[in-house]
Amino acid sequence: MRVAVTRKIPERGLELLRTFGEVVVWPEQLPPNREQLVEFARGADGLLSLLTEPVDAELLEQLPTVRVVSNFAVGFDNIDVAACSARGVAVCTTPDVLTDTTADFAFALLLASARRVVESANAVPRGDWKTWEPLGYLGLDVAGATLGVVGMGRIGAAMAKRATGFGMRILYSDAIVRTDAERELGAERVDLETLLRSSDFISLHVPLTPETTGMIGAKQLAMMKPNAVLVNTSRGPVVDNEALADALEKGTIWGAALDVTNPEPLPANHRLVSLPNCIVTPHVASATEETRANMSELAAKNLIAVLQGEPPLRCLNPEVLHG
Repeated sequence: MRVAVTRKIPERGLELLRTFGEVVVWPEQLPPNREQLVEFARGADGLLSLLTEPVDAELLEQLPTVRVVSNFAVGFDNIDVAACSARGVAVCTTPDVLTDTTADFAFALLLASARRVVESANAVPRGDWKTWEPLGYLGLDVAGATLGVVGMGRIGAAMAKRATGFGMRILYSDAIVRTDAERELGAERVDLETLLRSSDFISLHVPLTPETTGMIGAKQLAMMKPNAVLVNTSRGPVVDNEALADALEKGTIWGAALDVTNPEPLPANHRLVSLPNCIVTPHVASATEETRANMSELAAKNLIAVLQGEPPLRCLNPEVLHG
């Protein structure tokens, strides 16, 4: 069996794959383009992909030997699952292993924005710290504030759990009634507009779908409180970048913290990067050594299981396994 890995991943996963068969790993820092990916993965039985590689009908047509696509992520907006299913290709992801790590980072972004951590820390090497100032770098209180969670799935619920330690009121918006979150965390389910109007901090945890693309735009930002902070660790296209930059510049909302952007990477000269009330990080919410190693292991196990005719731990289209 031959497996193509589209970028260097933690060794734990690669070691598993090497015990199974031939493994080729894309050697460069930047991801392969379509032409390079086709040439690199030609003849592979399995493809271990990242979010940077679109897997669609066109790619599968050029890689007819691929039987499984194992995504090194919990999200799968880079993969056309229907196209994979039509060709009998299993699609696997890596949920659960990154839940707590991502929620930790989302809450860290919330705190960093509320207390102006990046802005004030950057003032020190610039020599702007002259003395203790009663009015210097005043931020927002987090304890006792209202957190609105948009998307109360695994990570959204973990984010809400962290908020309970700060005595925060928790609102959530989700197509599904999350009875566990309501019972265990005291979360209250409301519609999106109510959440936006009532929350001091809003954290996005939705998958990228046609329905969620651009769900936070100028209209939604205008509903928020002027002292509201928006945190996004879901997917960049969920938020309209230009509308957000306008809202931050005009003071429509107080601040934003983004670990995901559209596009990625966000150009260094983009307005959001230069705004003092916006924190932008390079999609690192799951970036701890242990979590990324666990992701590589799960992605490898999923891929190996499919190629051995066994049920993987996480498959989005299990019907193809019985075809």
